[in-house]
Amino acid sequence: MRFTVVIFDLDGVIVSTDEYHYLSWKKIADREGIVFNRDINNRLRGVSRMESLAIILEKASREYSANEKEVLAATKNALYREALTELTEQDLLPGIKETISELKKRYIKIAIGSSSKNTALILKQVGLAHEFDAVVDGNDIKNSKPDPEVFLLAAARMGAAPEQCLVVEDADSGVDAAIRAGMKVAGVGQAAANSKASFALGSVKDILAFVGC
Repeated sequence: MRFTVVIFDLDGVIVSTDEYHYLSWKKIADREGIVFNRDINNRLRGVSRMESLAIILEKASREYSANEKEVLAATKNALYREALTELTEQDLLPGIKETISELKKRYIKIAIGSSSKNTALILKQVGLAHEFDAVVDGNDIKNSKPDPEVFLLAAARMGAAPEQCLVVEDADSGVDAAIRAGMKVAGVGQAAANSKASFALGSVKDILAFVGC
């Protein structure tokens, strides 16, 4: 079918802040004497901040209280937000601006569906703060991916049925979330190799072959 709504994940699809996340978590882990490397960091893709912290603390030598966890998560986020001030439009992933422009020409509604609570800041930094018909992020939802809540809420805000929506995702958890939402999903980056994805993209702009007119 030809889709009339496209819901983009943010990190890894629109822009990549993976390195900022990694370096921020690395500082926290090093301070706590916890082993943390890029292999562990790969497990954090597409999950919430507190879930990411839980994965990191699997390597901890002691138990952390709920209050200690909140402090660690808040400290990491402060480090990450400080790093995000370095983001510019030049950090947009290849083909994003052209793809968004063409989708608008075709009267395709576009949205962001992200678990990040820093979505507004990221979009502002890269010059896309006012480009989307709906933005749903970690501040709007109770359950992060692979729960379908973020995508279902994005569709609802645009008055669209799930079957009208195509989700663009780079994380396996996002692919699962889209499927659970009853939506088709185009995998890009790492998710392009996910056998459950409806489409495998070499580039985000490849979605133009099957949306709109």
